[in-house]
Amino acid sequence: MSEVLPRAARAFVAFVALLRRNGFAVAPEQTISFLSAIDLLGPRGVEDVRQAGLATLAPPPERRATYDALFRIHFLGEEAPPRIEGEDEETLRLQEEGPGFDEPPLADEANESGQSAVRTELTVERRFAPGGTHDALRRLTREAPRRLPRRRGHRRQRARRGPWADLRRTLRDSARNDGEVLRLLRLRRRRRLRKLLVLIDVSGSMKDRTDENLKLAHALAQVAPQLEAFTFGTRLTRVTRPVKLKRREQALAAAAHLVSDWDGGTRIGDALQAFLDVPRFAGYARGAAVLIISDGLERGDFTAMRDAVARFSRRAWRLSWLTPLATSRAFTPQTEALVAIRRYVDDMVGAGSTQAIVALVLSLNDRRAA
Repeated sequence: MSEVLPRAARAFVAFVALLRRNGFAVAPEQTISFLSAIDLLGPRGVEDVRQAGLATLAPPPERRATYDALFRIHFLGEEAPPRIEGEDEETLRLQEEGPGFDEPPLADEANESGQSAVRTELTVERRFAPGGTHDALRRLTREAPRRLPRRRGHRRQRARRGPWADLRRTLRDSARNDGEVLRLLRLRRRRRLRKLLVLIDVSGSMKDRTDENLKLAHALAQVAPQLEAFTFGTRLTRVTRPVKLKRREQALAAAAHLVSDWDGGTRIGDALQAFLDVPRFAGYARGAAVLIISDGLERGDFTAMRDAVARFSRRAWRLSWLTPLATSRAFTPQTEALVAIRRYVDDMVGAGSTQAIVALVLSLNDRRAA
């Protein structure tokens, strides 16, 4: 990327990469906004650059001290402090200019089983094996156009019954009958597919389901034009464009190249907060059917996760949390994080199979009506 970037922009992009290495969830769109803000301000000093970063990169308030320290280290050349007061147990990691590859984890820190949640960031490349189309995905493609939730649009269409009179058609019809109005034609609002937002946990504890969840997102993108898809682990990544590609193999390969935190740690609360702190992203959730596919195994304090889910519930038309921990209809949350968010979600159902997720998606309209 540094080969095509202007030399003046490389320092700012390197700063964003430094923030990501230290656990800040910064989306690619935020990087572009950061560069645009600097170009718009024509900064007269370093403080203008810092303020532009605060406005566009949106670091969480509780990590503002870390942001300021990293800014001074990167732009002013200060030495890294041994520990920043108020920060959690994570150590402050710096990124030298260059490719910026993360160091491999120690053997005793690697999450080989994928059964526990960790917060350590691990950037890896993932390859998706080719495979046939699942029967559940075929069912989704076949039934989704008529069963996905819809909303009333602003445009009107002809109807036998409706709250508005179609005066134009009525007068045109009367002209054929010597000016006599034989019937009053009606209008009603069109029904349009509702927005669909899918957030997929790609951390190590969900790696057994990552392939199938990405294939599901691709299938949904083919039948839901207004779908938005994101992945989160230690970072938040928008994968809408890749999953909307027609060929599934090409779509998954593009997503694999774009996402860099496959099978790593997990910061569910931080990722969801970062999503809501970007106005453009938060707009995707307004009035949408929101699906969060995650086990909900948040390590440490779950306050950020609970607050983010509460904010989602106020914006979404319906909020569904799909967790592989729910193995039956009588599932009762046991972890503190899932217990804390249970009252904010409309559905907390199993995500241990593609069939279960497809069944939920196709029943969203009926669940809302009930």
